[in-house]
Amino acid sequence: MIDKKLLATQLANLITLTEKKIAGYEEMSAPVTPDDAIGRVSRMDAINNKAVQEAALATARRKLDRLRTMQSNLDDPKLGLCKRCGRPIPAGRLLAMPESPFCVRCSR
Repeated sequence: MIDKKLLATQLANLITLTEKKIAGYEEMSAPVTPDDAIGRVSRMDAINNKAVQEAALATARRKLDRLRTMQSNLDDPKLGLCKRCGRPIPAGRLLAMPESPFCVRCSR
């Protein structure tokens, strides 16, 4: 059985951590202005790093959306059941990856 209080605490912690990561990614993915005197190779490197940070930002935003959805569904009687097969998701997986709506088998 799922300890909903523990899950709620874990979700709140992960949401806070993910929000902090998003803020950092937003700062790091700021546009590279041509006015910066950093040289052509350094500018290309900065543009590449910006693309990597933007991808990480998009991933973090998707995770935050899933975490918030899970948090809003804490009272759902189907909480902890795999969305694909309907079997119970082990508590360890729910606590480790609460944003995942699937059991280990179905997530493959």
